[in-house]
Amino acid sequence: MEFLHLLVDFILHIEVHLDYLITTYHTWTYLILFMIIFCETGVVVMPFLPGDSLLFAIGAFAARGSFDFWSICIALFIAAVLGDSLNYTIGKYVGPKVFYKDNSKFFNKGHLIKAQAFYEKYGAKTIIIARFIPIVRTFAPFVAGIGEMTYKKFMTYNVVGAFLWIFSFIPLGYFFGNLPFIQKNFKLVMIAIIIISVMPPIIEYIRETKKKPL
Repeated sequence: MEFLHLLVDFILHIEVHLDYLITTYHTWTYLILFMIIFCETGVVVMPFLPGDSLLFAIGAFAARGSFDFWSICIALFIAAVLGDSLNYTIGKYVGPKVFYKDNSKFFNKGHLIKAQAFYEKYGAKTIIIARFIPIVRTFAPFVAGIGEMTYKKFMTYNVVGAFLWIFSFIPLGYFFGNLPFIQKNFKLVMIAIIIISVMPPIIEYIRETKKKPL
């Protein structure tokens, strides 16, 4: 419960915590952010780490001069590609066993089943689409590793998805994150980004529910 409280506090006050990291760790902040994105995309038990909202905030800080724009973009692009690659590899070698196990303290099987359904519907494009959907983003490469998608094909979608994800949210934060209105309501903007990110699976769930006979 304490960890959940800290996580929510980090997301809601992400600009405060980013400022603290930059002030305290200076250049090492690049590595810290690299590891956050790497773990959020590469470790299947960490879908709760911030993604879209963090990238937007990083873009806003880059516009202030706290980060070099191209350096942070390239670093996090590499982190996203490597993260999905690790996730795919884990899924390939240990994934099939997971389907026969119930939820554990660190693993939610329900999330995996939802990601599998998403993957079955959209195919290889899931690797790209999932970049913009929390939780599915973490489980999609894992499911791809379990399936029959070759690593070469996976890497193509992986690179494209990572590029679109990183080079959309960071520039958005860079160009719009420091506008007076957004600065004044930064917490609300972070919440809005999270809500918009989770809307697609919610809408899809509602559609599927309506299709089922009563």
